[in-house]
Amino acid sequence: MAVGVLIAERVLSAVDAAADEIVDFTSTLIRIPTVNPPGEAYEDCARVIGERLVAGRFEVDYAAAEGRPEHTPVHPRVNVVGLRRGRAERPAVHLNGHLDVVPAGEGWTMDPFSGAVNDGRIYGRGACDMKAGIAAAVYAAEAIRRAGIEINGSIEISATVDEESGGFAGVAWLAEQGRLTKERLDYVIIPEPLGVDRICVGHRGVYWFEILTYGRAAHGSMPFLGVSAIDQMSLILDRIRRELAPVLAGRTTAVPVVPDLARHPSINVNAFAGGQPIDGIQTPCVAGTCRAIFDRRFLLEEGYDATKREIETLLQRAAAEVPALKYELRDLMIVHPVRTPEDSPLIAAVGRGVEQVIGRRATQVASPGTYDHKHVERIGGIRDCVAYGPGVLELAHQPDEWCGVDDVINATKVLALTILDLTETR
Repeated sequence: MAVGVLIAERVLSAVDAAADEIVDFTSTLIRIPTVNPPGEAYEDCARVIGERLVAGRFEVDYAAAEGRPEHTPVHPRVNVVGLRRGRAERPAVHLNGHLDVVPAGEGWTMDPFSGAVNDGRIYGRGACDMKAGIAAAVYAAEAIRRAGIEINGSIEISATVDEESGGFAGVAWLAEQGRLTKERLDYVIIPEPLGVDRICVGHRGVYWFEILTYGRAAHGSMPFLGVSAIDQMSLILDRIRRELAPVLAGRTTAVPVVPDLARHPSINVNAFAGGQPIDGIQTPCVAGTCRAIFDRRFLLEEGYDATKREIETLLQRAAAEVPALKYELRDLMIVHPVRTPEDSPLIAAVGRGVEQVIGRRATQVASPGTYDHKHVERIGGIRDCVAYGPGVLELAHQPDEWCGVDDVINATKVLALTILDLTETR
């Protein structure tokens, strides 16, 4: 059901009245350089968010990921979780955003951590991915409070660490601790930058693996006495390019992954190293070892087991034809695809909010990469999870990253209406 007109008007007016605060809060978060790696200033950022939540009548807890190897005295992994109860405990709506950002990199025309606002855009590393989303979540709840509305349920907001490197000390850790599970929560919204008229209902799977090839070292003036591990790796790379890549290009998912080319599975070489380091003094040697790391994105229809088996089969065929080929396959990271059930009331509620605020029907999409939905469903057991937030996905991790002010305000409105809708506040 849509939110009642009078209640909706009060909340939307509260968002408009807070527009300058929302922009300022986004800029404040951008100015905290929560760069991952190595995980800088996490606690500083968590405290700023926590203070804003306390001002909004949330009970706030700072949850350090004790026991995780990433959590160190130098770079503590501190998550912040706020809970505000309404007339009842359930339904419980949780909004989660990651506070870490990737390194700024090269190519910026401005200070990447300035949080500057120009021509209706908020600039800086993390502007769209996803500090604007955190601000939208916080102020969606704040607008409900300022409008004087007590919901028939509870709102929980978290800002978590390390999403850019897998989220294992963030959302995964909270889920493992029983903090982010179906026993406590009914709905989870992650305000990733998918666009204010799009609802993200899942993502493809990831199989990261490394292949090591083993040759035989020899003097570079007599390479015939050795076996180059680099040449061995090149045989594998050639087979992937000639045999596997065309097969992957011919597969398509029914899940609405964007952009269109990401509806196909893919494989990419993330890193390659063989023989001696390039930098430094060289000596004449045939490479005895070579290592490559691969990023295989797989579809819901493919599944992990078949995806790995395909790689194993390719390697076995190569070794059968080239007896000198010696290799080892090692798994690095496995993320299974996820998809929100099509009949989820969460999708319907966000859709109604988009239509009311943006004035058009929402489009359902799926992400080409993964985000913390994977932990929410796989560890927390919560099926009703979507990503919805401000920003343009293609701007994430780019120089001069920005998020439109109008997008932040509109996303805040949609999130506020969605909370009211899910808690049946009429």
